[in-house]
This record gives sequence, C-alpha cells and structure tokens, in this order.
Amino acid sequence: MTNQVNNPKTREWQAMSRDHHLAPFSDYQQLHEKGPRIVTKADGVYLWDSEGNKILDGMAGLWCVAIGYGREELVQAASKQMRELPFYNTFFQTAHPPVLELAKAIADVAPQGMNHVFFTGSGSEGNDTMLRMVRHYWALKGKPSKKVIISRHNGYHGSTVAGASLGGMKYMHEQGDLPIPGIVHIPQPYWFGEGGDMTPEAFGVWAADQLEKKILEVGEENVAAFIAEPIQGAGGVIIPPDTYWPRIREILAKYDILFVADEVICGFGRTGEWFGSDYLGNKPDLMTIAKGLTSGYVPMGGLIVSDKVFQVINEGGDFNHGFTYSGHPVAAAVGLENLRILRDEKIIERVKAETAPYLQKRLRELADHPLVGEVRGVGMLGAIELAKDKQTRERFPSELGVGMTCRSHCFDNGLIMRAVGDTMIIAPPLVISKAEIDELVEKARKCLDLTARAVLG
Repeated sequence: MTNQVNNPKTREWQAMSRDHHLAPFSDYQQLHEKGPRIVTKADGVYLWDSEGNKILDGMAGLWCVAIGYGREELVQAASKQMRELPFYNTFFQTAHPPVLELAKAIADVAPQGMNHVFFTGSGSEGNDTMLRMVRHYWALKGKPSKKVIISRHNGYHGSTVAGASLGGMKYMHEQGDLPIPGIVHIPQPYWFGEGGDMTPEAFGVWAADQLEKKILEVGEENVAAFIAEPIQGAGGVIIPPDTYWPRIREILAKYDILFVADEVICGFGRTGEWFGSDYLGNKPDLMTIAKGLTSGYVPMGGLIVSDKVFQVINEGGDFNHGFTYSGHPVAAAVGLENLRILRDEKIIERVKAETAPYLQKRLRELADHPLVGEVRGVGMLGAIELAKDKQTRERFPSELGVGMTCRSHCFDNGLIMRAVGDTMIIAPPLVISKAEIDELVEKARKCLDLTARAVLG
C-alpha cells in the first residue's frame, strides 16, 4: 500500500476536503498538502479506502466499533425505528419505547446499584452532564461549596469546554483558555513514562496518594468528585500499577466526595467485563458511557447514575439540563440491538476467555524488538512503547517523530495503529478472530522493523 493516488474520485474528494471540510484535531495546512485518506467501505474488522487498499482496523474506528462493521441487524434496527418514530424528544414529560427499554437494558448490565441513565449525544456531553449533576447533587445536600472536580494529567474526558477542562491534555488547554475554574488535576499513574527510579508498586501508591494530597489542599468541603478512566485510553493505554486502584478506593472511602468512572472507552466489553469498573473492582457513583454503546453506528452517549445520587436529585425539582437528541429513538434502537448482540452472542465472554488472552500473549512477543521498551494491555486494549533504551526507558527526541513514523508505516502496510507520542496503541473490534490477531501482530512487527530502519539506520 502506498499514498499514491490513482482513482480520480480520490482527488475529487480530497479537493472537497481542502475546500470545505474542517476535520477534528487536525493541522489544516498539513492535511490539505497531503490530502486525507478516503475510507469508503468496511466489513468485519477491515476497511477499504478509495484506492482499493484493504486495512485491518486495529482501533475499532475510534475505540467504538465493538461488534465489527457490517452488522445488518443494526441497520435493520435503525431502519425500522426510522419508519415508526424517526425522532421525538424526551423533554416535557414525554418518552418513547426504545429509550426506556435501552435505559433498562443498560441498568441490567451496569454494576449493582446503578439503575438510572441520562442520555446524551456523545461521551463529551456525558461529562458535561456529569459536572452539572454533581454540583446540583451537592447543592441539594446543602453543601454548595463542593464544586471542585479532581481529574488527572493526560486523562481524556472529551473536547467540549467542560470535557476538555476535565481532561488533562495540556495541548488542549492551551487553546481556549482552559481549564475552566473549579477543575484541578493530579499526576497520572504512568509508570513507564513517569515512574523514575520507583518500582511500579511504589509508584502506584505514590500516584494514588496524590489524590488525598489534592483533596486536603483544596479542602474536602470544596471537592465534589474525582473523575478517572479505569484505563487511560487517549493518553496512551495507561494501565496503573496493581497497587493504584486499591489505594484510590481507600482514599475515596475516607472522604465525602463522589467517584466518577469515565467508561467511554472501557465500557461495553473492552476489558473482558461489561465495564472497566467491573474489571478493577471499583464502585463508582456515576459512569460516563458512549462509543461501544452503539458500536459507533450512530452517535450516542450517556451518564449512568447510582441510586445514591438519584435519590438526592429525585427530590430536587427540575434538573435544568438536556439536549435535543437526548435519548434519540433511532440511536436508542441501535443501542438496544447492539447490547442484545453483545449479550446473546456472548461476545464479551469470548473476549475474556479466548481472544483477549490470545491478543495479549501475541502482543507481548513484540517485546523482543529493539525499538520496544514495554508492551502492556488488558482485554482488547494494548500499548507498545517505543524507546531508545529498554533498560532506562529513555525515549527518542520528540522532534524525530518516531511514533508518527511508525503510524505511517502501519497505514501504508494495511494496519491502523494509533500513535500517542511514541506509544503505539490498539483497540480492535471485540469480534476480532485469532487469525486476525495473528495478522495484526505480524503487520505490527513488520512496521516496527520499517520504523527501526528509518530511525536506527
């Protein structure tokens, strides 16, 4: 596969991109000079571009295509709902069957005691909703000063104003005068990148203790909640040391604040459990959801709310918040069918018992590569750290762009693997087969070899 353009339609579409389309998270000048790759169709775990190249999608779209591309059942669910009720809102004391049935279906698989769902159009909107609801909750409890939300550096919670503020991505904060007031950040539990001379176990405790330190610094009477991804996704598939979450749970039990799990990536089977919180044994008060909820076929997100929180806001009169598309009937119908497929086909059970262990075993075979400093992963999540020195964990100079070099080789050789700095990450569809995992790992090794030749000579 090359970047050569032979199809006249490709040039036409790239011209439309240059003249009219503003893509997310893009350097527009750079994109216009190169032209986007035009993806035209998909099936299973594969994509095809306008030049006819077949590509294994190692990122499940954007972490979201859980049951794979081309599932006719989801198409039929959307089509049927569009014919019956293409749209109606859930404002003004109205509802419709698909949103009610989906809310129940989510409650059926959510952790115990989490039985209520507020629907949004995305995970970003879900986190905006969380911020509003958490502050409303504390005001109703007679503690209006509890407004501050603690998050983590390099965490990702969306790109709306509140979502980007909650996240800890400095390059996002630099644009738009973020974060907004009332949001503070603590260090991330990223041992490979920031653990220094500490053992992973000691670093995990240290990173968790930063939560207590920040609570005491801000004042418990001012802290509303702590939000965290079970496993940081966009930050580089950062899996905390085993000592981290047990210590976090001890700290949360000690103080009167809410715990919010951002399950946008980990939710709906990616860890081999329905939610990352199930995998880790965490007990959140609220959980943000999106992506795998509909397998990305239509946009939908939400906030799962615990009985503890609901009982307070239930007595608080109007919750003055919502979106035109909260609980959109077509999205709800697709989400309902998506959950049925996950459940009835036992896809999550197969991930846990068969394909995730196989993926993790095969991925770790890449640890012997001269460019690879660490391989880590859980379920259908994986990260390959590219390092100059395996022993010291020294990274390559950022100006070399080693990660992007590797990403380019991947795309040119039929594999989508994302680069976060010099960390290569994957999150394939949950339905990937063992043979397709073999293909993914073989292509990854080939691209690591090509990257090594470019970087090391």
